Amino acid sequence: MFKEMRPELRDRLREIIQDRVVLVTGGSGSIGSEIVRQLVPYRPRFLRIYSRDEYKQSLLRMEFRDSPFMRYLLGDVRDLDRLHRAMEDVNVIFHAAALKRVEATEYDPFEAVQTNVVGTQNVIVAALESDVDRVVSISTDKAVNVTSTMGATKLLAERLITWASFYRRKPHKVFCSVRFGNVLDSRGSVIPLWRDQIRRGEPVTLTHPKMRRFFMSIPEAVHLVLQAAARAEGGEVFVLRMKSVFIRDLAEVIIEELAPKLGRDPKDIPIKLIGVTPGEKLEEDLLAPGEIDRTFCIDEEMGVIVPPHRFHEFSGRSLQNFDGYTTTTNTLTKEDLRVYLKEAGIV
Repeated sequence: MFKEMRPELRDRLREIIQDRVVLVTGGSGSIGSEIVRQLVPYRPRFLRIYSRDEYKQSLLRMEFRDSPFMRYLLGDVRDLDRLHRAMEDVNVIFHAAALKRVEATEYDPFEAVQTNVVGTQNVIVAALESDVDRVVSISTDKAVNVTSTMGATKLLAERLITWASFYRRKPHKVFCSVRFGNVLDSRGSVIPLWRDQIRRGEPVTLTHPKMRRFFMSIPEAVHLVLQAAARAEGGEVFVLRMKSVFIRDLAEVIIEELAPKLGRDPKDIPIKLIGVTPGEKLEEDLLAPGEIDRTFCIDEEMGVIVPPHRFHEFSGRSLQNFDGYTTTTNTLTKEDLRVYLKEAGIV
């Protein structure tokens, strides 16, 4: 699990957040709502949750019903006028709104472009025309060596965010992206699906037995997103170091651990192979070939892809190159995976 944030980073994050107005787009989603939870201790003046799902917003209202500084705004990142109004007096933005399902976006690519590309452009335009001074955008390893519509749209979103940091010198506005892999137990991911399949006594569906993915828990991912927010100077893509897992190992552990808790015998829950879905890869990468020489470790949990415009600032610094950027390395054993899932409270 993640380590305690270093004191100097915690102090810097408090300086960025405390007594200031923060907006979280996609703020009622799996990542967005956890960003909200982890920001609360830093005591923002107002924390605005911007999303288009009124039901998930109502769940957050119940969770934070004693928090007078919370504000709930219905809206879509596709709507630039609404974003302009939502950003009045905002200082910091965490941009987590996205269409993230690979298979769904293959069949609805126009929709993926509207949310992930045009929506990100709208966030940038509204931020540039307001008092916002820091934007942290959530990205994905699907943006590397792209094979899917979702990955292509998130790669464009990354490029837009990096460009935005160099659009205006005065006042300087910091834009950065944070790139990580699959998030365990997030909405629409495989674990909720498998949990429901086990509960009903159905086979657990698996696309390919040799598929590997980077994984981390929702709190772990957001903990590192906040570190990136504290570190950002402008234009970076922060890359989170993760362990990879075989999806078949993950499915087997989920069956072995959850089936008894759901009133099922693990031996009665088979794994059914359904084939790779459109846009999927067997392996994932965290870095594209052209990024490797511009990527450096900044601690054992995180690397940073330096934008070409700022690469000269890093010449002469004593930094290690980032390794472990493909799922073919650092793969967890099945038993280590079991321990990790238990520590994360997933099984």
